[in-house]
Amino acid sequence: MVRVSKEHLDARRRQILDAARRCFVRNGFHATSMQDVLAEAGLSAGAVYRYFKGKDEIIAAIVSEALTEVAAAFDTHDAAQPPELDSIVDLVLQAEQPPLARSQESARLLIQVWSEALRSPALGAELREVMDTTRQVVGGLVAQHQKRGLLRADVPAEQVASVLMALVDGFMVQWAIDGHSDAAAFRDGLRALMSAPPRDTEQ
Repeated sequence: MVRVSKEHLDARRRQILDAARRCFVRNGFHATSMQDVLAEAGLSAGAVYRYFKGKDEIIAAIVSEALTEVAAAFDTHDAAQPPELDSIVDLVLQAEQPPLARSQESARLLIQVWSEALRSPALGAELREVMDTTRQVVGGLVAQHQKRGLLRADVPAEQVASVLMALVDGFMVQWAIDGHSDAAAFRDGLRALMSAPPRDTEQ
């Protein structure tokens, strides 16, 4: 019996996931059939089912990768030299190896992941765990800036972190829909908002 190397197995699995990812981006999770994935990958049914029992397992694998990328993107900073908060988008849209922003298609896939989390309780729980971890990491960055006097300290760090995460999520939605979002312009806009003088509540 011919022994297949781990490298070959990993490459074939990657081939299937990449093909399925392209199909899901074009047609969505539920409008894509296993036949679509087989045709896109250029493989036989036996070759694909050796790795995945069905479409749901492929979806789960792709979603798991996406969530892992989200968590990792927010956990690559140097604690001794935290990034400026108006560059928080760079934690997602990294220049050299962007985990989510390889293309507008990646942003569209992320939107589908969020939608799928509403349908699947298990995926929803996994997504909430990733979001909680991300919020803690970003909250730690906010707290460091507050200690340095760069941000108001009268607002809890976790609240600021939630707003920053929502802004990045909004950026990804814009990119997914119109494809014209600009990371540099996003940072400029965020910088302008963060540098605005506080409202005088006594007037």
